[in-house]
Amino acid sequence: MPSVLRDRTYRHLFTAQVVALVGTGLATVALSLLAYSIAGRDASAVLGTALAIKMVAYVTIAPIAGALAGRIPRRALMVAMDLTRAGVALTLPFVDRVWQVYLLVFLLQAASAAFTPTFQATIPDVLPAERDYTQALSLSRLAYDLESLFSPALAALLLSVVPYDWLFAGTTVGFVASAALVVSAVLPTPRPVERTGGIHRRAAFGSRLFWATPRLRALLALDLAVAAAGAIVFVDTVNVVRDHFHRPAGAVSLALGAYGAGSMLAALLLPRLLARVSDRSVMLPAAFALPCVLAAVTAITATPAGTGSWLALLAAWALVGAGSSAVLTPGGRVVRRSAADPDLPAAFAAQFSLSHGCWLLTYPLAGRLAAAAGLPATAAVLGAVALAAATAAASLWPTRDPDALSHLHTDLPPDHPHLADARPTPTGAWQHGHRFVIDQHHPSWPRPRPAALG
Repeated sequence: MPSVLRDRTYRHLFTAQVVALVGTGLATVALSLLAYSIAGRDASAVLGTALAIKMVAYVTIAPIAGALAGRIPRRALMVAMDLTRAGVALTLPFVDRVWQVYLLVFLLQAASAAFTPTFQATIPDVLPAERDYTQALSLSRLAYDLESLFSPALAALLLSVVPYDWLFAGTTVGFVASAALVVSAVLPTPRPVERTGGIHRRAAFGSRLFWATPRLRALLALDLAVAAAGAIVFVDTVNVVRDHFHRPAGAVSLALGAYGAGSMLAALLLPRLLARVSDRSVMLPAAFALPCVLAAVTAITATPAGTGSWLALLAAWALVGAGSSAVLTPGGRVVRRSAADPDLPAAFAAQFSLSHGCWLLTYPLAGRLAAAAGLPATAAVLGAVALAAATAAASLWPTRDPDALSHLHTDLPPDHPHLADARPTPTGAWQHGHRFVIDQHHPSWPRPRPAALG
C-alpha cells in the first residue's frame, strides 16, 4: 500500500475521489443511452452539445468556486457539491426533453467544477511533505485512468441485469458515498489570509496569478500541448479504428485502453523520477514528445491499414497517454509552489478553468478537421499546435527557477511588517528575498537579478 494511504484523512479523501469517479463513469454511459432514447439518430449531436456545455461550465464556474472556497469551509463546500451531483443524477432518468438534459448536465458539471479544484487545494494541506504530495498526485492520475477502464466494464456488467436508467442510481450512490467520506475526514484548517475585494475580484485573482507567474504561463502552454494530443485520441479514435483500420467496435476500447495503460505506467514511474529531477526537466521533454508522436500518427493514417500499422497506432496512443501523464501529474506541484497556501483554491480553480479552456478549443478542432480534411491532416495540424505550445512553454519557463527571489518594494511604508528583514537601497526602495508568489504585496513578477536567492 502506498505510504500516503496510511494517513486517515487522505485515505478518506482519495476513496471519495475514486467512488465519485466511478459514479461519473456510470453517468457517462447512461447519459449516452439516455440521449439515444430521446434523440435517436441525433444522439451524437446531443452528446456533442452536452460535452460543450460541460466545458463551458468548467471554464466559467471554477474561478467563482475558487473565490468562494476561501469564504466557505472546504468540507461543507465539497459535501454540498457531492449532494448536488447526487440529486441531479437521481433526476436524469425522468427527463424526456433534450433541453432538460442540457440543463441537468450543466448543473452536474457546475457542481464538479466547484468540487474538483477545492479537493485539489485541500490535498497539499493534508500532505504538506513534497514526497507525499507527489505520490498523491500520481495516485490521482491512476484513479482517473482506472476509472476510464473500469467504469465502462462495470456499466456493461450492470446493463446485463438492469435497464440503463438504473446506472444513474449507481451514480447517485457514488456521490452520496463520496459526501459521507468527506464528512468523515478531519480536514486541516487553512491558514488565514488578509482578503481584499469581493467575490469577483477573488475569482479574477487566479487568472491574474497565472498570467503574472512565468512557470504558470508555461503550465498553461503545456496544458494546450496535452489538449492538442489528447483531442485526437478522445474525439477521433472511433473514426481511426472503424474507418481507417476497418476493425470492430471492440477495437475502439482496445485503442483507448492503450492510451490509459501508457498514462498509468507514467504515473507509477513519476514519483521516483521527480525525487531526482525537477518538474521542468520532466514536463518539457514530455510535451515535446507529443508532436513527435502525432507526426507518426500522420504517417500511420496516411498509409494503407495493416497489422503493423495497427500495432503502431496502439503504441502511439500509449505514448500520448504517457506523455500527457508526465505533463499533467507534476502540474499540481507547479501550482502548489506558485501560490500562497490560502490562495491555493483560487490557483487550482484557475488551472482547472484555463486547462479546460484548452480542451474547449481542441475538441471541436479535432472533430471538424477529421470530417473536413481527413485524419492525416488532423494529426498534422494538432501536432503543429502541440509543438507551438511546447516551444512557448520552454520559452516562458526560465531554466533557472528558484522559489526564493530577491526583489524590491517601493510602495510599502518602512514600518510595514513585511519589510522586517528588508534593507534600504540608495533609490529609497526596500530589498529582501524570500519564497516569491504573486499576492497583495507582490502584484508582479520581479525582473531577473544576479542576486536571486535559492
